[in-house]
Amino acid sequence: MVRHIVLIRFRAGTGEAAIAELFAELHRIEGKVPGLVSITSGRSESPEKMERGYMHGFVVDFDDWEGLQAYQDHPEHQALGAKLVENAEGGKDGILCFDLPLGSKGT
Repeated sequence: MVRHIVLIRFRAGTGEAAIAELFAELHRIEGKVPGLVSITSGRSESPEKMERGYMHGFVVDFDDWEGLQAYQDHPEHQALGAKLVENAEGGKDGILCFDLPLGSKGT
């Protein structure tokens, strides 16, 4: 399994309603990409308060690396990705992506 983690620093003025719509669009891809297991999205509620401006994010779990690639190639993902970049502080600089294989040594 592969966990795709995305953290976003949205531009000032991007309201919670607009962010909720972006995440709703993200969830609409569920069931359309082979190997996509689940999507979880939302705003950080961390008591540690160490977000450094990355207050929103999502996690997508895939069966394998091929599922992640199918997601990355999917036109709906590409369209949403462009919208996220457009709304992120500094464009791509306001987005962090981290892909973590699950079930391998050390986990």
